[in-house]
Amino acid sequence: MKKIASVFMVLLIVSAASVKTYAQISIGVSVNIAPPVLPTYTQPPCPVDGYLWTPGYWAYDQDGGYYWVPGVWVSPPRVGYLWTPGYWGYDGAVYVFHEGYWGPHIGFYGGVNYGYGYVGTGYVGGRWAGNSFQYNTAVVNVNKTVVHNTYINKTVINNNVTVNNNSFNGPGGVTAKPQPQEQAAEKENHIQPTADQITHRQVAVKDPSQFAKNNNGHPATAAMNKVNGSRFTPEGSRAQPSVRANAAANPAHAGNAAPSADNSANSHSPARRTNVAAVNNGAARAAAQHSNRAPRRQALAPREERPHRERQR
Repeated sequence: MKKIASVFMVLLIVSAASVKTYAQISIGVSVNIAPPVLPTYTQPPCPVDGYLWTPGYWAYDQDGGYYWVPGVWVSPPRVGYLWTPGYWGYDGAVYVFHEGYWGPHIGFYGGVNYGYGYVGTGYVGGRWAGNSFQYNTAVVNVNKTVVHNTYINKTVINNNVTVNNNSFNGPGGVTAKPQPQEQAAEKENHIQPTADQITHRQVAVKDPSQFAKNNNGHPATAAMNKVNGSRFTPEGSRAQPSVRANAAANPAHAGNAAPSADNSANSHSPARRTNVAAVNNGAARAAAQHSNRAPRRQALAPREERPHRERQR
């Protein structure tokens, strides 16, 4: 019995350690419908010195389908760490979502051009300089009354790239393959999405206006300046939260609304994890995803107190 108890304790310790940092982990989940194309939206200015931009993305809910998680500025979990966005991968049969993660280097995110520094590979919206993060205002928008660590590097902007807003990697989408440096980054120890990021997604899934079936791929709230902060429409105007979204973000003031679930369990799940979803509604949305769309381009010159208008190439 003592030997069995010792083995159990060792396994318990190993499991507890694995939730803090981990190498790439992926759990296969099949979804037969392609995510909608990425919407073009305005980036709100960074509200706090040291916050990093995490781009918006389409997540999946088994009951409601695809919903938009707004792009948002968040506090990184550790100095020197960068965000590798999650992405949808398509192998010709199913779509699988690979969860994003924090790490010392940017890994592979499917070659998807999320904009504002996430141009398909790496990140050109800023850099760490010791314990401070410096923002490239040729690419991202910051509130210069509170953010002073800025520089301008326009050489990272590629004007010859057609922005097609593809939202997944694979046949019919982006055909990028992992580069050696991205493969190396994926083998490093990572940190899962923070509790704030998980809360941010939980609020989005409770907002009916964020679901593609209700907004036809044009979410009412495209971006936010911070978690539970100000909401912005794709055009950059202030957006009003729905009743459900407001209750989800402020459970203590939601009357009879059920409080939000404890995030602690979710916040310790592996970051390289896929959304749990399975649908059998055919590939109707995949056909719409693969249709030809006019390219949209982002204005290059950022404004100090107002957001950039469109997605960065």
